[in-house]
Amino acid sequence: MAAMLEEVVVTAQHRTQSLQDVPVSVSAIGGEKMMEAGINRMEDLQAYVPNLTVTESGISTDIFIRGIGTGMNQGFEQSVGMYVDGIYYGRAQLARAPFLDLARVEVLRGPQNILHGKNSIAGAVNLITANPSDYFEALFSTLYEPKYDEKVADVMLSGPVTDTLGLRFSARVREYGGFVENLFLDRDEPQYDQATFRLKAAWEIDDRTTLLAKIETGKFDSLGRQAEIVNDEPSTSDVFLFTGKTEAEILNNTQFPGVVNVNIDDSVLNNFQDFKRTSNGDFSNNDTINLTTNITRVTDSGHEFTAITGYLHYTYSDLCDCDATAAELFKLALGEDYTQYSQEFRWVSPADQDVEYIGGLYMQRNELDFRDKLIQDSATVVQLLNAADLTEGGARGDIDPLQLGGGPEEIAGIGDAGNAVADITAPRQFLSTSNIFSAFLQTTFHLGDSLRLTLGGRGTLEQKTGSRKLEFADLEGNVLPIGEVDTVAAITFSAERHDLKGKRTEKSFSPLLNVQWDYSDEGMAYFTATKGVKAGGFDARSNMSPSADPTPRNPNAAISNQQVLIGTFEYEEEEATSLELGLKTGLLDGAAEFNIAAFYTQYNDLQISLFDGTLGFNVGNAKEAITMGIEMDGRWQITDYFSLGGALAILDFEFTDFENGQCKQDQVPTSDDGLYCDYTGQSNQYVADWSGTFLIGYVRPISPTMGIGMGLDFVFTDNYNPSSNLDERVEQDGFVKVNGRIGIGPIDKQWELALVGKNLTDKVVVVYAADTPLSKTIFGATSHTAFVEPPRSIAMQFTYRM
Repeated sequence: MAAMLEEVVVTAQHRTQSLQDVPVSVSAIGGEKMMEAGINRMEDLQAYVPNLTVTESGISTDIFIRGIGTGMNQGFEQSVGMYVDGIYYGRAQLARAPFLDLARVEVLRGPQNILHGKNSIAGAVNLITANPSDYFEALFSTLYEPKYDEKVADVMLSGPVTDTLGLRFSARVREYGGFVENLFLDRDEPQYDQATFRLKAAWEIDDRTTLLAKIETGKFDSLGRQAEIVNDEPSTSDVFLFTGKTEAEILNNTQFPGVVNVNIDDSVLNNFQDFKRTSNGDFSNNDTINLTTNITRVTDSGHEFTAITGYLHYTYSDLCDCDATAAELFKLALGEDYTQYSQEFRWVSPADQDVEYIGGLYMQRNELDFRDKLIQDSATVVQLLNAADLTEGGARGDIDPLQLGGGPEEIAGIGDAGNAVADITAPRQFLSTSNIFSAFLQTTFHLGDSLRLTLGGRGTLEQKTGSRKLEFADLEGNVLPIGEVDTVAAITFSAERHDLKGKRTEKSFSPLLNVQWDYSDEGMAYFTATKGVKAGGFDARSNMSPSADPTPRNPNAAISNQQVLIGTFEYEEEEATSLELGLKTGLLDGAAEFNIAAFYTQYNDLQISLFDGTLGFNVGNAKEAITMGIEMDGRWQITDYFSLGGALAILDFEFTDFENGQCKQDQVPTSDDGLYCDYTGQSNQYVADWSGTFLIGYVRPISPTMGIGMGLDFVFTDNYNPSSNLDERVEQDGFVKVNGRIGIGPIDKQWELALVGKNLTDKVVVVYAADTPLSKTIFGATSHTAFVEPPRSIAMQFTYRM
């Protein structure tokens, strides 16, 4: 008998379907493959899904599909919707949560607004957790990687409790020692401490009604981060103490009698990529809880009615040493409380009817409380700013002479800018609530045995409120009076006091047209045209108000140096119009399959988060962008023991109208107001011309009772730029990364002992890069900080099943 491929079953369209019957460019990875490959969280998933990028950055997590995603701003919902058992996980922080006992992951590319909701404008990632089994089963798995001290333990118990009730308990504990050496603190980073626990129940209430209920709680904490300075160029500042020296050299040794004496630890001179960093320390502590119920009733005629209720809550507190050096320049403390309630009612008609329906109602309420605080308690910053203010004739602050009770610089009113920001904080609070109501219907008409027409639409009403307040205070939180602190903070930190409030009401409709043609018993072609919408909202991370009014005047100043800072608060919704043409076909009598999709998507008012070059992020809307490309994937079961698989994505992205982009360091602004640079004709962050995977699998018996399994996964990509301002100085070169696994155990799979290798080619991969905060504004030095992936690692994994 010839070798046959195992069918891949998905629920991407709220029906149980073969992957080959779904008219969407979709990748699916089973839970067993994820455990074998060491896919522990979303960031690990990107290696196996071309055109998907998931990256942890300084204060957020970026998720991109086909070059479209959401940048760093806690006011954003993600452009790539993440769903866990039908519950929308729209917050970036949740993408850092570890995976646990998944049945599979489905990644849908392109706008998915009809069935998956308003904000899934770039795509959707569906995580489906494993259900209780009809028989008793248990699993214990442990992994140990000695080089970076990674320890993972998984436990699963599942089975029937009564004839109608089944339970499944899952737990994962993971510790990780880190792969970047912090030279200043003499420790490895990032260190992870993660624990997730889930109890899931399945109750057959009667012959036609089933209840699935889940409670899950978890923590995912980290100490330090995988960021290091990778580029540090000599200063072009007019301040003679800085001129011609890199930021590292300035911090290591800058002397001027009576004014400045800066001598930071020699480790600060490590300003190049070598998996070493110098930092005062960072942490992130996260706690989550999720309650989900799913009640499904099937009528006598086969119609399925489902009610999905979800409660989601998380909190986190972070400390970011965002200057990325051992110098005490500044710290950023962040915290967030988020609560979400959701209810969906869904109706699915029987399959294989002349007319099929999927429809429903959806309601969701979000409550967000985000807080962050700049902490400037550094004597180093005070000295350096005073020195710069002195040599520049008071340009770093106001000229406010005769301030008694201070030193000579205060009496002169020049050389005192640093004193104004000594031991200050800039606390900010952002509050937002959102109420969403939507209705959707997707109808498929069977126009004969081989032709189907699907029409769909989702209408949405969203009401949102937002507020943001920023003050200047002392270290105890007491608000400071208006004075030179406002001027210096504006010049050095690009920050100003503000208190903003807003309300938004949006109505939108997303249509879909899809045609499917079964051109053979094993082949299907499809064409889809759809429009997607992503909500507007309020900017949580800008340090400036949208007003063009100058900063407050220092009442003590003889000559005031007021600044005009223009930030953002409210941003508009974005829209996408997408066309996709695809082909899915079986080959070699079921031994192989090949899928290809070509897509073209135009985005209007694309939401962009722009780093202000100092400390903040401003939300903007790129007027127009186009992404297009081709995605291919295939599998071939050559023999019962040997298989091949792979995927290839070719991507072209272009901003066709984007004049208000973020300038690179040293770039001269092109806009009339002198703030922005024109990105028209340029590509986007994380876009590679081509990327893909090639998988080799070999599993066979080596005795009547024992077997061996081997796999090699080749992950490859062309060049891409990991920075939001597309600075060519941090562009990532193309690479081929190899992951591998070899395991041995009994044929009945009761146990298995395996070696798991990641990045066996030991490639240096930069996944995110940005301008180093304050390097340019204080020192005039061009500097970049990058987040890197781990180097080569080899782990031992043992799994036991009952």
